Amino acid sequence: MLSLSELTKQLKDGSLSPEDVFYTYMEKAIDVHKKLNCCTGIILESFEQLKTIHSSKEGLLYGVPVSIKENFDCQVIYDLSSLVVFVCINVHFEEDSVLVKVLKSQGAIPFVKTNLPQALLNYDCSNPIYGQTVNPHNLQKTSGGSSGGEGALLGGGGSVLGLGSDIGGSIRFPASFCGVCGLKPTAGRLSSKGLKTILPGQKSVLSCPGPMAKDVDSLALFMQAVLCDHMFSLDPTIPPVPFNVQMYQSRKPLRIGYLENDGYTQPSPSMLRGIREVKALLERAGHTLVPYKPPRIKYALHELIVRGVLADGGATMLQKLKGSPVDPALIEQVKPYYLPKWIKKTMSFLLSPVVSSLLPSMHLNISEWRRLDIDVLLCPMLGPAFNFFYCSRLTCAVSYTMIYNLLNFPAGCLPVSTVTEQDEEELRHYKGNYQDMWDRHFKKAVTGSVGLPVAVQCVALPWHDELCLRFMKEVEELVKESRK
Repeated sequence: MLSLSELTKQLKDGSLSPEDVFYTYMEKAIDVHKKLNCCTGIILESFEQLKTIHSSKEGLLYGVPVSIKENFDCQVIYDLSSLVVFVCINVHFEEDSVLVKVLKSQGAIPFVKTNLPQALLNYDCSNPIYGQTVNPHNLQKTSGGSSGGEGALLGGGGSVLGLGSDIGGSIRFPASFCGVCGLKPTAGRLSSKGLKTILPGQKSVLSCPGPMAKDVDSLALFMQAVLCDHMFSLDPTIPPVPFNVQMYQSRKPLRIGYLENDGYTQPSPSMLRGIREVKALLERAGHTLVPYKPPRIKYALHELIVRGVLADGGATMLQKLKGSPVDPALIEQVKPYYLPKWIKKTMSFLLSPVVSSLLPSMHLNISEWRRLDIDVLLCPMLGPAFNFFYCSRLTCAVSYTMIYNLLNFPAGCLPVSTVTEQDEEELRHYKGNYQDMWDRHFKKAVTGSVGLPVAVQCVALPWHDELCLRFMKEVEELVKESRK
């Protein structure tokens, strides 16, 4: 399969036609969907767009089919949204979301929409309308969530570029589980107009759109394409800051903080090995690695997450779920008539002494970065892919991802290895930092994962998205070189 950069080059010089590429990926997407159940429908307007695509080749994504997560508004003849509040049939959206408009103006062809979990806030990807999306590397594992349809489609080879969204790891979890790359940009860097959410008005932990693809260059090309005058004019709330190509292409040695264990969620053996192997590669390449520990990791979660994300005690979510079918994959834990008890139980869990020790403040984190004089941070990414039915039991495991939504740091995820037999053997002795039921659930969730992708996470300070991508690219190149 051609990389996105190779694909765009051949489309521009005429070696490939948009029609051939479009129908090739449409066929691939259908085949992958039959295996993984990852798509929610075909964007019928794409066929009309294809007819006029030759009128201009100026766009950076000319002729590129792009898959779109279900919760982005898109001109379709029908919509069967997995957000229960939007469950409807024969709906015609009059207008595309801003990012879909910009993608089209750059020559891209949004061609399919992809699955997501009910209510979005889940590591899994299942809902009562479309059912369960499964992992492209192991059908007995989840693809992750909430952008799980995107992760599965990309990981299965059915798309070359996808648009997802992330409020606590919803781009990064599927990327990690499915062995692809994903970027959660600084919130406010890309427009969220036309992006649906289950919790409107929530401003404490910011959701944001972002790209998913097979390699880092594809993420960078997406960002370069959409950070343009057209987006800035369509959404004046977005700072008119174009993509900094020079920063992305820089080869200046970096001073890198690295984190092996945040003191809250003990990494699985493969997570820890991935960090240590990448650290060694970076050091051999001439970068400086500095131990890093997030300050005040035992800071009250309910002050920053529960009272922000669920400031109304879950009332809005309950109201939207009222009278709706519940995801079959969660029936055993969350039957419709038990939903109020489930919400109360979740709230009680989140307010418990252990979980209320999760996230530090932005000020202290930035101060620590300044004290250590680091440019970027290398840290574990949750994985490998979970077994089914453990996702709803592991709200605690967001400590490596949701912190960067709260702090609004750009964070990217990329695959660096696969789970080995030795990792699996070491997992047998896993205890966790607290040795409690949550640690036991995590151990069960990642058991039986030999051969599945192992990822790491790369983080930068707010508005330094290009530096985050440059760091990801460095890791990607070093890992590829080490395999030769």
